[in-house]
Amino acid sequence: MIALAGAIGTGLFLGSGKSIQRAGPVGTLIGYAIIGGLVICVMLCLAELSALAPVSGAYVRHAEYFVDPALSFAIGWVAVYGPCVSVPSEWVAVSTIVRYWTDLHSVVSFLTNIFLIRIFGEVELVSAMLKIALIIGLIFFGLIYDLGGVPGQPRLGFWYWVEPGAFGEGYLVQGSVGRFCGFFSVFVNAVYSFAGVETTSIAAAETKNPRRNIPRAAKHIFVRVFVFYILSLFVVGLIVPSNDPRLLTSTGNAAQSPFVIAAQKAGVRVLPSIINAVVITSAWSSGNHGLLQGSRSLYALALESKAPAFFQRTSRWGIPYLCVIFQSSFMFLAYMSLNSGSNTVFGWLSNLTASSTLAVWIVIGICSLRVRRAMAVQGIPQHELPYSAPLQPYLAHVVLWFSCFIMLTGGFYVFVDGQWDVSDFFSSYFTIPLCLVLYFGWKAFKKTSIVPLDKVPVAAFIAIAKANPEPPLRKRKGVVGWLGRFWWD
Repeated sequence: MIALAGAIGTGLFLGSGKSIQRAGPVGTLIGYAIIGGLVICVMLCLAELSALAPVSGAYVRHAEYFVDPALSFAIGWVAVYGPCVSVPSEWVAVSTIVRYWTDLHSVVSFLTNIFLIRIFGEVELVSAMLKIALIIGLIFFGLIYDLGGVPGQPRLGFWYWVEPGAFGEGYLVQGSVGRFCGFFSVFVNAVYSFAGVETTSIAAAETKNPRRNIPRAAKHIFVRVFVFYILSLFVVGLIVPSNDPRLLTSTGNAAQSPFVIAAQKAGVRVLPSIINAVVITSAWSSGNHGLLQGSRSLYALALESKAPAFFQRTSRWGIPYLCVIFQSSFMFLAYMSLNSGSNTVFGWLSNLTASSTLAVWIVIGICSLRVRRAMAVQGIPQHELPYSAPLQPYLAHVVLWFSCFIMLTGGFYVFVDGQWDVSDFFSSYFTIPLCLVLYFGWKAFKKTSIVPLDKVPVAAFIAIAKANPEPPLRKRKGVVGWLGRFWWD
């Protein structure tokens, strides 16, 4: 549920409108489905790594053990910098949708992360249930509206897939090339929407029975991604045309959300207010995840002497409170929207968030491949792993190379004639030189080297897992068991 709460944020409620306008309903659906498949691959690879080595900081420490200390330093600071821009992007998105700003969100996120991780889980459970209730309600509302169940409204069916069309009218250029550009632009928006799923393992050392629970959460991502993302986008694509002028608005108000547009088209006056209220909780929840990821990554860096030692300080509950305070201080970046406009700043911050997320996914793929190659060199059979992801090492290859491809091509639009913009170029590609400078700078400073495959501590972590067995999951039977596997397990 933590992964689900982190993945459902303002990227779905707000960012999907831009995707529908550019790519059309079918283009958006296909683009999100492709990135959803990539997310599933990422989560399975990360679950395998975290079950083997359930350490605080997850992939930051995994890079240290399985690849190169310099890579751990680089991705650790990228994982710290990512939430510095993703958390403000959530607050900017809220101001874009509900037309006003409130400081309460940042304060509540800060307080939630200062207290016990157990409290974080309970808060996120409530938030996830609110989001799920809203999305399920929107799906049923959309189907009723589409099938003509709203008084005074005609039956739509798949009409908007015919007129104005299943794909966008042309993004940047006209014709089939423009339609493809519109479809391709969905990838970055989808990556931003899914950013945060990695938090299932970032606090693995603070999670009860991590070798059992983290893989279980990862496996359930598949069904939840399909139902709550793909199905909701399918329905909204049936009832909102891609050429609706409200999708193109840059005024920074509630009318830009496709879900709000659908409610307004149906004439349901109260529904937009309900949607806006739940979007606030979505931003708060996603902000919680950003602070959790950034603070735990910074704490992991401090433990490895890659960040100032005072960041190792924790409360009596084990919470790295100085790391939380440091991450929270960047929330004020959201006030850039007062000068440049909330839509513009949201675009910058979402691009920066997407690129830092892709960098994390790339490192997860590298770590997963290194573990598999080390097992082959050391003669360790696959069944020795606490959890073995299916279709390995092919999943890791998909994660590595597809994430690299999106990262290199995500800002393609700035190279089209007349579209060059320094801010857009910077927000799309800043993470690449940042990673290279951090990696090679630390490598030169500390003279680190890649861990030899025969020295990768896979056997040591397997021995620790065997010495500390976790209780098996008690399986529920019947309807309760089926619902549990989908909803709360």
